[in-house]
Amino acid sequence: MAAVKTGLDIISESPPTSLKHRRLGLLCNPASVDSRFTHARERIRQAFPGRLKALYSPQHGFYAERQDNMIESADRLDPVTGLPVFSLYGDTRIPTRAMMDPIDVMLVDFQDVGTRVYTFMYTLSHCMEAARQYDKKIIVLDRPNPLGGRQVEGNLLAPGCSSFVGRYPIPMRHGLTIGELAILFNTRFGIGCDLEVVAMQGWKRAMTFSQTGLPWVAPSPNLPTPASAAVYPGQVIWEGTNISEGRGTTLPFELFGAPFLVPDRLMENIDTSLLSGVVLRPVEFEPTSNKWEGYPCKGFQIHVFDPGVYSPYALSLAFYQAIYQCWPDRFAYKQPPYEYEYQRLPMDLILGDRQIRLQIETGTPLKTIIAGWEAPLSAYTKMIETVYIYE
Repeated sequence: MAAVKTGLDIISESPPTSLKHRRLGLLCNPASVDSRFTHARERIRQAFPGRLKALYSPQHGFYAERQDNMIESADRLDPVTGLPVFSLYGDTRIPTRAMMDPIDVMLVDFQDVGTRVYTFMYTLSHCMEAARQYDKKIIVLDRPNPLGGRQVEGNLLAPGCSSFVGRYPIPMRHGLTIGELAILFNTRFGIGCDLEVVAMQGWKRAMTFSQTGLPWVAPSPNLPTPASAAVYPGQVIWEGTNISEGRGTTLPFELFGAPFLVPDRLMENIDTSLLSGVVLRPVEFEPTSNKWEGYPCKGFQIHVFDPGVYSPYALSLAFYQAIYQCWPDRFAYKQPPYEYEYQRLPMDLILGDRQIRLQIETGTPLKTIIAGWEAPLSAYTKMIETVYIYE
């Protein structure tokens, strides 16, 4: 039996009488399952017979079948229930009145991955804004942060870098569950919708995902395991470059590299203090899709053995700076568009602050860069304690 009961388990086992006569919608994807892999739409239909009226899907589609960013999904019918599935990563990312009309309450069951650069939380924020506008209620069925709830890391998002991969001033590793994020957005960032969070039972902030006893179902195609989620807060930065983040391999985000990299030379330019909690294994790999498809890439696989001391963002920034300095003529930035931004450099949106990129490029020591975000991060850490559901 799982050590943790999710919000889905709680609401399904003890259905609130207040929802018995409400029209329900469900924002979900394949990772919205209980401890026995039963999907949320089945659990909700059983708990509230005849009340589920519509389904909603985030980026990657209802079945998480779509790869990469800006690959849209159309509205469809769910073959299991016959219900309409409204895509929130298609013609619009903001729910319309027509999408919200069939329901009174939207249930949200997402497996978040604890990282600012992940669109699911911003889909939730848009739904919360639509709920306020159209007089609906949002109920978030909480799930664990797979990175745990103690560590936070990174610079806060700067206002000029707001996008669909970062709407609010939070750090790269935000340290909250999806339910706590919803409370943060609603109270501290002013959405002000009718919000309820169904809390988990048994979750502790120090838990790794393996300690929850819950099954991992990939929330998006390139986060197939908890190990890929563990490295994602750092490795996501390669999306803004010509360095492969391992898409098109069986180890996305755990692997990174490019044909021109020399692993030994790279390691000579890395501060070894950043290697706490990990082993970097030199590898060669050949992506079957995406960047460098069909070309042998040299780089590393990141093996995390102590997530409590591993700093994923700082380590990946160190590699970014070393690659920029060692191969200035080969390294390149991805050009727009990226997540529906057509002017700004994708790397700036991912890092969340253009100044971080400029500091990396001008050779500012990484320790100086980190020192620059410590005071805002400390203030953020104190602020989020006000939205903690779990001590």
